Amino acid sequence: MWWYNFLKGVDNIDNLERVLKKRHFLKLHKIKERKREDILSYISSYLFNVPVKIVMDRDFLKLKPQDTISILINSFDQEETAAIIVDERDKLLGVITMKDLLRFFSPPKRYSIVGLNLLKCPTLSKGCTVENLMVKNPITIGIDDNLGQAIRVILETGKHHLPVIDKERRVHGLLEVKDIIRFIRLTW
Repeated sequence: MWWYNFLKGVDNIDNLERVLKKRHFLKLHKIKERKREDILSYISSYLFNVPVKIVMDRDFLKLKPQDTISILINSFDQEETAAIIVDERDKLLGVITMKDLLRFFSPPKRYSIVGLNLLKCPTLSKGCTVENLMVKNPITIGIDDNLGQAIRVILETGKHHLPVIDKERRVHGLLEVKDIIRFIRLTW
């Protein structure tokens, strides 16, 4: 397959942009005069064959099942919107996203103090572990799969965060919709 040889040696998005400019300049120049639909068709056929391991985020939030809800909430920032729960060998146990976390909170009432005292479930507290909140057996994508398969899974399931795992269920990365959009922006 042409894309395999094309992407050989590309290990991250920074190198990918350089390789794209160099290898695809002539192809893009040839189709420049064509209609916009032809360009979109070329990009989508290329996009669907890109391996997930090139686009996935390798620097993601990893937590242990015994970590508390306070640690989880304090770990989320503007960039992090999901946490992958792993065991000591980095095998996937579960996932929790900001959206999942919101299910455990009730909307503030008049004169409520915003914070962890808004938890719906009375058995949950600041000391509650993420193991109690995480989604067990989340929908995943394989490290050897391509973006076409990942996009199909995202559209069919409505999930925006896919842990990237190998055959032993070890987590290698996290593929989010924002990573795919960032990749499209770089190759556009």
